[in-house]
Amino acid sequence: MYQKLLLLALVALSVTTTAHSLPAAPPGDQEEKRLIKTDRNTPAKWMTDAEMQTELFDKHTHFMDITYTQDLEKGSEKIRSKSLDIPTQVTQQAVVQPMIAKANTDLMKAVLPPFTVYNNRYYKTSTGAQSAIWLYGQLQQLVAQNNPANLAVTVNMFNHTWGQNSAILRIEGLNGNQETVILGAHQDSINQRDRLNGRAPGADDDGSGVVTLMEALRVLLVSGYQPLRPIEFQFYSGEEVGLLGSQAIAQQYQQQGRVVAGMFQLDMTGYPIPGSPDIGIVTDNVDPDLTNLVRNLVVAYSTLQSGDFECGYGCSDHASWNVAGYPSAIPFEMSQMPDFSRIHTPNDKLETVDYDHALEFVKLALGFVVEMSHQ
Repeated sequence: MYQKLLLLALVALSVTTTAHSLPAAPPGDQEEKRLIKTDRNTPAKWMTDAEMQTELFDKHTHFMDITYTQDLEKGSEKIRSKSLDIPTQVTQQAVVQPMIAKANTDLMKAVLPPFTVYNNRYYKTSTGAQSAIWLYGQLQQLVAQNNPANLAVTVNMFNHTWGQNSAILRIEGLNGNQETVILGAHQDSINQRDRLNGRAPGADDDGSGVVTLMEALRVLLVSGYQPLRPIEFQFYSGEEVGLLGSQAIAQQYQQQGRVVAGMFQLDMTGYPIPGSPDIGIVTDNVDPDLTNLVRNLVVAYSTLQSGDFECGYGCSDHASWNVAGYPSAIPFEMSQMPDFSRIHTPNDKLETVDYDHALEFVKLALGFVVEMSHQ
């Protein structure tokens, strides 16, 4: 039932539009260049598309495209000064465990196959734009069919100038609380050899993260969970080309002075280490206190062990929020870097996805939501 695209009036719709002005490239350059940063301590560099291909995509180098967000880091100190206390212990087992008992793989198995049918979900292609619209409809349908408590939910489309829009689903908190809890995943996919035309199913990267968050959302709704703090599920455009979508959203939140209690990113949840599955805990470009909470969530709510590792600058959308001054954390499908012969290629297929492994991350997402939003 999740495979039909229904634009239902039962879900409130609002559209957020962002306008970007492109900073001028160095004088004398005729070809459009992008301002690229590959390390926090290294100056950004203007690069052509061809240079990005050979120096970044071909070498699997993580980066942030800060062309539109050059002042994001400058505004971070003001945001950090408003940071809220992060729980040091897991205390909400009595609420979370009954939710976990309702979680299953049915929705993930229904939604992920049609999501991978698009030739690719690259942010500049027509199929990238179409897949974003399809996902938006799926979120509307999910809420309309799984909200017996009539929680105040809105599904927003965050428009970008490049064609593929991000989506934000928000569950309102009580008493006007605006200390937002964010869970994120990126919706785009990429073929690193042929970005515009190449086949990129993106089943694991990051279709698995998308459907994991959708299942966590379904469980929250059917459980009638009313948070004190508002909860947002964000599905980003343009992650594979330098975290464009998440940077745009983080920049708007920063400019508006919005308070984010914590941001939890799921980028790949479906491919465990063969024979020894675990949960990776990324330790660089994250908030250490929020990351320690995620470690505690693994102990409290998962059947797996966790292991720390570094994934590098700009490796996923948590980095956008970290640069903007907001606390972020990211658990990963394994405690090591992924196999690049599989992801960013036509080989990132449904057959590689272990839905039961992804279910462990549904548990973490539910734990994160409740532990962070009950206060």
